[in-house]
Amino acid sequence: MVKALVLYHSQQYGNTKKMAEAVAEGLRSEGCEVTFHNANDERYPIKDYPQHDCVALGTPDYFSYLAGTIKTFMDDWYIHRNEAGYQGKPYAVFYSHGGGGRARSALTIFSRIGTQVGTPVESSGAPSAKTLDECRALGVGLAKASKK
Repeated sequence: MVKALVLYHSQQYGNTKKMAEAVAEGLRSEGCEVTFHNANDERYPIKDYPQHDCVALGTPDYFSYLAGTIKTFMDDWYIHRNEAGYQGKPYAVFYSHGGGGRARSALTIFSRIGTQVGTPVESSGAPSAKTLDECRALGVGLAKASKK
């Protein structure tokens, strides 16, 4: 069974969480075991990262950049990057913003993790039904890429 990590930051309006839940639905529909972690609640325990076969990363756009907790995850990942289980994972990205969406240029930071699956799913404000469908499809695509 593919083990997937859905790591995201969400607070205030919960828009990124709604997107994360849809990505997780897509992963589960393909038989993945999903670990769901809101980095706003607590720092992700980086030593758990190698147990996952793939990762979906979600962030709101804060000041045209990632949420600090997601950047902290990447800092922690960087420290362990040369250890077994930290490199080469398929990953997918989703993000929300209040109108600007300039954080999209910062999403390239995740390329160090492994191979990106699909294109980042973006939501301006609350995710629409179409956006949530795109998130589910992103989860399905990530699951399929992880089974190869």
